[in-house]
Amino acid sequence: MEAQVSTASASSRKWSPPPDASDIVKSIHAMLHPRNIVLVGATDKPGNYAERIWNNLIKYQFEGRLFPVNAKRETIWGVACYKDFSSLPEKPDHVLVLVPARFAVQVIRDAAAAGARSATIVTSGFSELQDEESQKLAAELQQVIRETGLAVTGPNCLGNLSAGEKLFTNIDDRVVTMEAGPVAVAGQSGAIVMAIRQALEDRGVGVGYMVTTGNEAGLETPDLMTYFAADPGVRVIVVYLEGVRNAAVFREACKAARAAGKPVIALKLGASEGGRAAAMAHTGALAGSIETFDAISTREGVIRVRGLDELIETTECFVHADPPKGNRLAAVTLSGGKRGLLIDAFYSAGLNFAPLSQNASDKLEKMLGPGSIVGNPLDAGFAAVVDPSVYIQSIKIMIDDPDTDIVVIDAELPKAPHELRERNLRIVNDMAGKAAKPVIYISAMSIGFTEFTKGLRKSLPNIAVMQGMDRAVGAIKSLIGYASLRKEVPDLLSSSKASARALLEKTLKGANGAALDEVASKRLLRAYGIPVSKEEIASSAADAVKIAKKIGFPVVAKVVSADILHKSDIGGVVLNLNSAAEVKKAFNDITARVKKLKNKPKLEGILIAQQVRADLELVVGASLDPEMGPVVLFGTGGVDIELMKDVALAGAPLDADEAKQLIGRTKAGVKLKGYRGKPALHVASAVKAIIGLSNLMADAENRIASIDVNPFLINTKTGVAVDALIVLNNEAAKSAANH
Repeated sequence: MEAQVSTASASSRKWSPPPDASDIVKSIHAMLHPRNIVLVGATDKPGNYAERIWNNLIKYQFEGRLFPVNAKRETIWGVACYKDFSSLPEKPDHVLVLVPARFAVQVIRDAAAAGARSATIVTSGFSELQDEESQKLAAELQQVIRETGLAVTGPNCLGNLSAGEKLFTNIDDRVVTMEAGPVAVAGQSGAIVMAIRQALEDRGVGVGYMVTTGNEAGLETPDLMTYFAADPGVRVIVVYLEGVRNAAVFREACKAARAAGKPVIALKLGASEGGRAAAMAHTGALAGSIETFDAISTREGVIRVRGLDELIETTECFVHADPPKGNRLAAVTLSGGKRGLLIDAFYSAGLNFAPLSQNASDKLEKMLGPGSIVGNPLDAGFAAVVDPSVYIQSIKIMIDDPDTDIVVIDAELPKAPHELRERNLRIVNDMAGKAAKPVIYISAMSIGFTEFTKGLRKSLPNIAVMQGMDRAVGAIKSLIGYASLRKEVPDLLSSSKASARALLEKTLKGANGAALDEVASKRLLRAYGIPVSKEEIASSAADAVKIAKKIGFPVVAKVVSADILHKSDIGGVVLNLNSAAEVKKAFNDITARVKKLKNKPKLEGILIAQQVRADLELVVGASLDPEMGPVVLFGTGGVDIELMKDVALAGAPLDADEAKQLIGRTKAGVKLKGYRGKPALHVASAVKAIIGLSNLMADAENRIASIDVNPFLINTKTGVAVDALIVLNNEAAKSAANH
């Protein structure tokens, strides 16, 4: 007889996707809220995954029916065991695949044919292995998942949690509190996702969903994000990302979460090598994958954390604190030393404490007396230590002050029963519940939670309880940043002209090498509205002199060759040419240097260009990230670009407002506004260049690896691109980058 636990009726479930929900939301809902679970490959060998998962389903009383399948057994674990799907007493719904990898593809095919809606493939032995047979199996599995349309997690995963259904198809034998909490966790690493769930539970934060996606042959983490954004029971989405396979799907999932007011807290595995072709240009070297991830995901409201401890603190903060109305911080402490630590920690994060209103200051002065520091942060001092009612009243004044948006309290939860501290905490929790602002307790150090602390913490839903000053400050900064985001970010499309797009297509079709030469590169830049210096290419010294006289001295002479990517490295640039004789000599000198090069580059001429007086050298660039797609870069340029690394990135395309924000994130942006009494520079030309490059990258799709405009010279009247390198995303570029 099959194992059966009390089956929940459909009406008892809190939420189901509406009819107009997307197919992905409906299919994931079926996976996390199944009518029954079928374990294919059931075996009672000691320590086997199948037995551990079965024990968890029984222990937590899954609210559905359970069917073990093994063709060689009639009974197992004290219940009936079935030979195949056709022998089941009802249609399979969710299938757990625990058979060896070579049988998994057929199990998925048979499950779909029998009417199953979803599956979890715990089995490993697919794309995580590098041998030919495993890669072939992985390709076959992906194909059958596409053909059947099943919602599938795995392979090589450790199962899922759906607390509302008491579903725990996981191998973890640690105790799980089946609480349909406000946090949903998903990610490729089962061990990391399980550790996150355990740490949150230890902090008294309930995890309603936990999904391990493994190799992601079917469902990917962004698909789960989309579902979590739709489920009203989820408040905070936590993800572990080893990579982003489809940037468009990821961005759409982020937008769905943002529109629902649900922060996405992401732990992203480190920076990848990035596109090798992009490394041929400065921009590619500066735009590492983690920086690119930040540039694009931050726009969509993602909060990237740098480690598991930071993830836990940030999640705690967002679960128990609504986004504040502003960034005016207030704090209450009982120690001058702690007050100093608070000031230093928040100041280092770029945050400051707001002046208290006069009314609040007057009340505190009158109540506290000597031995206190009345200000913000407040050191309530001796008066509050000896009289708990004074301490509570001090906190109330800070919370009630209309000139504060967030109130921080320097204190930790007790590890054992403590009547006075517990009473104070409950009073503050009640005040926080009525306040229109977050109230956050910060322990300066990570002190750990006892079983008593965990229970107490759960009884204080209106306050955030943070561990460790630095992590707490980072989480609060993220909370403030999230509050300032627009709820929805409109899709941006390229604003380029048809003539520019036509020239782009013609140029790319006619390109043969790894990169476009400077002349072809600048022709494209000019078409996309990027200001370019006056210049012409010369094929002889006499030509060079004639062009220089037409442009007007001073001029610059530069080598033109698609085979020479960095001209200054080989002496291919000569500046400050003020006469015909100097132009002639520069032409001849550059030509001679090129002829001596061992790789025998093809010389297409010498460019004679207007020398623009520069008050500032900038770099404007773009790069195609292998994960996240096109990004633009802005910052301090010139020969010290890698040394300075004063750059900021943004996803492409972007509009004028976002271009200005990008500029404002750099030291170069400060100089553009006029620094230390100097006049403001021509910001409009830099904005125009950024927008033009972003349009160019968007229009090229994946055919351009990177663009360098370095330097982009700017003064009070104009800004122009005086050098440009466009590296193509083709086999020639990849071959060149590997040498």
